[in-house]
Amino acid sequence: MKRPPLLRWIRIGLVIVLAAASCAVTALAQPAAASQDFGSPPAGAIPILFDDEHVYAKPDLLKSKRVLAALAKNGALLLPLRAMFEHMGATVAWDQATKTVRVSKPGADVTLTVGKAAIVINGEEKALDVPPEVVNGSVLVPVRVLSEAMGAYVQWMPQLHAVVVRFVAASPPPPPPTVAPVAPTPAPAPSAPPMPVTLATPVVAPPPLPAPSPTPAANEAFVAAGYGLAAKVYNELSPGNTANGSYSAHGAIELGGALKVALEGDLRNYRYAHDARQVSLPCSVGTPGCNTLSSTGQFQTGLCPSADPGCVNVIGGNALATYTGRNQAYVSALMAQESALEVHVDVKILDPRIYLGAGYYRKNYGYLAYPAVSGAGAGISKLPDLERSLSLYGSAWYYPNVSGTYAYPTSPFLGPFSGAHVPFGYSIWTYKAGAALNLGKSGIFVDGGWAGEYGTAKANAPASTSVNGAFIGLGWHP
Repeated sequence: MKRPPLLRWIRIGLVIVLAAASCAVTALAQPAAASQDFGSPPAGAIPILFDDEHVYAKPDLLKSKRVLAALAKNGALLLPLRAMFEHMGATVAWDQATKTVRVSKPGADVTLTVGKAAIVINGEEKALDVPPEVVNGSVLVPVRVLSEAMGAYVQWMPQLHAVVVRFVAASPPPPPPTVAPVAPTPAPAPSAPPMPVTLATPVVAPPPLPAPSPTPAANEAFVAAGYGLAAKVYNELSPGNTANGSYSAHGAIELGGALKVALEGDLRNYRYAHDARQVSLPCSVGTPGCNTLSSTGQFQTGLCPSADPGCVNVIGGNALATYTGRNQAYVSALMAQESALEVHVDVKILDPRIYLGAGYYRKNYGYLAYPAVSGAGAGISKLPDLERSLSLYGSAWYYPNVSGTYAYPTSPFLGPFSGAHVPFGYSIWTYKAGAALNLGKSGIFVDGGWAGEYGTAKANAPASTSVNGAFIGLGWHP
């Protein structure tokens, strides 16, 4: 018997409603099923589930040369316009000159403009919460465009951290009956109308995406050696002579994890000439012209103090002058050499690789029986970032009391100072500024810059000192 048309349509309607509800429950209640392997969305994006199928490839690849993934930005959810609308059977036209997109579909004509928070649907303009924008070459639109322009169902699923989009195209009308009509049967009492299917649901904006944690930089280690380029030396032996044949070496290693500690070492060696022009010979005290004290505590011919660079201020010269009447001694021409070593233990305080720490300084002299001096201090260092092709570095350190003990020569002419021991020292600043240029991936880098130190005379020191100049060399890091 042929069923009445009204009863047939009621039953068809119920089947559609139940089928849609079943799909929604299945898709939303079973996000982790093996058949729904969502894969990995493009970095920083939110996956879209379109008509129960994931619409991006795994991992981070394009599907049909379009990435269908959503972005959360400024509290709004943005979807790729062309990809989503073409999935719904619409055609998309782009006007580069006006940055305008026109979407056409039977029953819907939509126009949007990049940067304009409005949409024109069938000639009627409506405001949008956020304007369309271009991201990585694709036009992204707020999710409201899908529901208001295409009649799609859109829902944010926080438990999946995904967007569900469902679009059901209108079904064609059933074909006319081909059998002979029969006498109608009495219509049954009308059933309650089916619950309406909501196709446009307000979208709950996803919570802000957490900022990605920065990848911690790997611990660094390096060593480098360089050649001094005409450093200038100022002290009691040199009025600014050039230090030729000088060299330096430095290195560092980072240790630890969250609290990063670094160990640094720096060695500098300077070699320079001391000039003297007088011809001086040992002589007997009291004879004419025998009035110059030598560096060994003896007397010799010549005239000191004088402008001759051979006349040198001596350690404790002011005290010595009270007995000998002279605070200078004559020092014959020689090649002077001195070296300074610094060792630092640092704690990282800022990025990139800025450290604060404690240091130890020691200087050795290769002339006039000067003693080694040493002392502790503090300073700041910026280590090079050798994972980059070019990086800058520098340091500044202060040692308030760098001292040693000086022993005077044994001589009857020095009276109470003969063989006496007196303190001798400086307060010292050291500084360095340089750059490191990596040579490919070999681990070798070109190292160059400017370095120096300044010492203020303290505790019987004969004069303040300074030395500074450029350097160039090579380094290596693992």
